[in-house]
Amino acid sequence: MNVEKAKKRIAKRVKMGFKGYPQLTLAYFGESADLAGDVVATLVLEDGEPPQEQRFSSKGDVREDEFIQSALVKIIERTEVKSVLEVQGTSIFPH
Repeated sequence: MNVEKAKKRIAKRVKMGFKGYPQLTLAYFGESADLAGDVVATLVLEDGEPPQEQRFSSKGDVREDEFIQSALVKIIERTEVKSVLEVQGTSIFPH
């Protein structure tokens, strides 16, 4: 899937806000605010259930990585999440 198409599909779901469970939360991490080398996708199937995490890493920016963005779309589709939330910005890794 084209990286721009995948990013648009994710952004559309994020804009919808919380619609219930299952819920997927995306958090981006990097060494600077401009470069997110990692994304953590946290899936919560039901309220009170333990979260399931999957981390994706890239040498470049994961937001521009076609494989990773496509994988996130596939997770959304396969788990039939009702809510996709995104932590704003890029959290900086402590040195």
